[in-house]
Amino acid sequence: MSLPALRTFARTFLLTVAVVVAAAAGSTPAFARGGGGDSSGSGGGSGSGRGGGADVRPAVRVAGTCGKGASSSLRVRSRDGGLETEFEVHGRTVASWRVTIVHEQQVAWRGSRRTIGASRSFSVGYRLPDYAGADAVTARAVGPRGVVCTASVTLPG
Repeated sequence: MSLPALRTFARTFLLTVAVVVAAAAGSTPAFARGGGGDSSGSGGGSGSGRGGGADVRPAVRVAGTCGKGASSSLRVRSRDGGLETEFEVHGRTVASWRVTIVHEQQVAWRGSRRTIGASRSFSVGYRLPDYAGADAVTARAVGPRGVVCTASVTLPG
C-alpha cells in the first residue's frame, strides 16, 4: 500500500471511530427525563428551569465527513419547544460554500456561506420544529472544487 493510500485509510478509520464514539456518548443519557440529576454544574444552558414537565433531551454533536482537508461538525439540541441546529465547517481556503440543512427528509434551509478569518470556517445556525419522536437532521456543504462535507444526527425522542 502506498503512503498516500495508507494516510487516507488511517484518516478514514480514525474519523469513523470518532463518529461512532461521539454517537454512543451523545445517545447514552437519552433515557433521562426531567433532569435534576446532573451534578456536573454545567447545566447545559437549556433554560428548561424547574417544573413545567418539559421533556429534556440531550444535545447531540457529531463530527462530519469531509474531503480534501476540510472538517465539519453538527450539533442539535432541544430548546424551548424547537430544535437548535449548528453546522460548522472548517475549510482549507477562504471560499464560498453551498449549504443545505435537511430535517426529516425535507429541505429546511438552503443558502451559501463564505469561510472567513484565520480559521477559514463558517457556522450556520437554524431553528427547526421539534416533532414527536426522534428527529433526524442532516447538513451538507459543497465547497470549492467539489469538496463535500456532510453530518447527520438523530436526536432521540
